[in-house]
Amino acid sequence: MAKKYQAPIVKKAFTILDAISKSTQGLRISEISSNLDISKSTVHGITAALEDVGAVMRDSVSKRYTIGLTLMTLGKAAYERIDFKNIARPVMEDLMELCKESVFLGVRNGEKVTVIDIVESRKDFKISSPIGTTLPLMAGAVGKLFLSQMESHDLEKYMHANPLVKFTANTIIDFDLYAKELGKVRQSGIATDDEEYLSGVRAVAAPIKKYGAHIPALWVVGFKASMSDKKMSAIIEQTRSAAEKISKKLALEF
Repeated sequence: MAKKYQAPIVKKAFTILDAISKSTQGLRISEISSNLDISKSTVHGITAALEDVGAVMRDSVSKRYTIGLTLMTLGKAAYERIDFKNIARPVMEDLMELCKESVFLGVRNGEKVTVIDIVESRKDFKISSPIGTTLPLMAGAVGKLFLSQMESHDLEKYMHANPLVKFTANTIIDFDLYAKELGKVRQSGIATDDEEYLSGVRAVAAPIKKYGAHIPALWVVGFKASMSDKKMSAIIEQTRSAAEKISKKLALEF
């Protein structure tokens, strides 16, 4: 039987994509070259081509590459077969019944956060957003959660390149204070928002792990009038527990 032809450049491209997908922070060209024993010139050429078609994204500050939106689009069918949202949704529904507030599921896409699912509160007055809605990366609890996952030197560069925006009177716009807040989030694994993105609105966010480089976030949002300090404390633990349940389910699936 004749030996099948294997295109070396294609195999290298997929090897590079695999390495990038497994890195939570993304990889620089030098790191890809060193980790995979591929010359920097070859890595540069391949990543440039992959970036051109949207298969990878390059952060202008950290120079790190992460998986791009094109692959997410091309992988939609596979994503639906994996049924990530269906794995998460029963837990989201249980969380909504516990806290009586709307529960969101989302991922970071470059400089934005994209809502990929929502279980709305049964209340007449509730917080809601259509699936596909994008939020600024610096917006509220979920933004803090994603930013807290960045390495400190990359975060500092990012913050200097993207000044904090004052959304409300409660928004933290001092870099040092915000960095300290992100440190707390990193340590506790929970992010909160007390009218920092929308006036009269509070939120709690937690990461869902065991799902590759793109760590999704689970967050609860409600009006401050119905989210007292006591209730916020309960929601923090409920959200943490729900995120851990989803993470464990994903670990069993994969």
